[in-house]
Amino acid sequence: MHIAYITETYPPEVNGVALTAERCVRHLRHNGHAVLLMRPRQAGEPARDTHTEWRTAGARIPMYPDLRMGLASAATLRHRFETFEPDIVHVATQGPLGRAAVHAAGELGVPVTTDFRTNFHVYCAHYGLGFASRLVVRYLRGFHNRSALTFVPCRRMVDELGALGFERVEALGRGVDARRFAPHQRSPELRQRWGAPDGVPVLLYVGRLAPEKNVPLALQAFAAVRRLHPRAQMVVVGDGPWRARLQAQYPMVHFAGVQRGDALATHYASADLFLFPSLSETFGNVTLEALASSLGVVAFDCAAAGELIRDGENGFLAAPGDAAGFVAAACRALSSPIELDAVRQRARRTALRADWEPVLHTFEQRLRQVAFAPEGLGPVDALRSLA
Repeated sequence: MHIAYITETYPPEVNGVALTAERCVRHLRHNGHAVLLMRPRQAGEPARDTHTEWRTAGARIPMYPDLRMGLASAATLRHRFETFEPDIVHVATQGPLGRAAVHAAGELGVPVTTDFRTNFHVYCAHYGLGFASRLVVRYLRGFHNRSALTFVPCRRMVDELGALGFERVEALGRGVDARRFAPHQRSPELRQRWGAPDGVPVLLYVGRLAPEKNVPLALQAFAAVRRLHPRAQMVVVGDGPWRARLQAQYPMVHFAGVQRGDALATHYASADLFLFPSLSETFGNVTLEALASSLGVVAFDCAAAGELIRDGENGFLAAPGDAAGFVAAACRALSSPIELDAVRQRARRTALRADWEPVLHTFEQRLRQVAFAPEGLGPVDALRSLA
């Protein structure tokens, strides 16, 4: 296939959407497909315009100044599609570049698939824009309903978006690199630097330090844990607009900044309990990474945690929005080292079942089915007939 892949976030940016997009592109190219990657040029990056990648002009995203949105007209995208002749256009993000791509593909009659990976309408409330949530939902619904198929990362999102009027939504799932994120990455030396020899529990948060991630709740849970386990340590991996504020408020917490690759895997494996208080995720890749690293995970019963974790068996859950329940779950997790060890072993086994290969194979097959739907048969009917 000739596949035009459009995304407004991509490595070297570090976030779940960017890393998943890179993995999808790599898989498609490895399997012999011609992929034209279209994405914004990031700050400090050289321009690039080849048969495999076009870096567009970009502008900072107001709420995320370290990220960029692509700037290109539908007419420009149409010209590039006419040159590349894609069998299908896949749009991973819903910004200006993605919108222009959907419009251009529609003009040319090229089938389009999209990803829904970020709950932008939920973010509004965290940035004082709650009044705009309905407008954002209307935009997202119109954007995705112009595509033949919208992929979401978990089954609950199918129901949630369906209730909002989204059409042709399919759960694709997510995987984890369980060879990289694994218990053998544990580092006694790193734990010593944290002041946590054997027997001292280490709590971990990994993610963006921003309002929508609910990070203060994780730190409140740590404070409660420390009243029961005075030597307990807390490590925060990531960066964002709230880092300076949180670092000043919690001087006893180790703020490790952004970690990548094996260094990130070592941070995971060297902890004991993972705190993930976000309520704004469509999935939360970090949940799978923590499970694969054999950590006890404390999270709300939603997104990835809601699908993968059974409370008290392979992790610890609180009802969505129950902050006191989340704090209590963190304390409960550390009440018995023997029980926590058993939970952590089962967490690892859960992650081992979440392999990337079947997820990426399904993605590839769905693209093929939409691209080559029999004449006179709509893309959705084609998917049903070939399923």
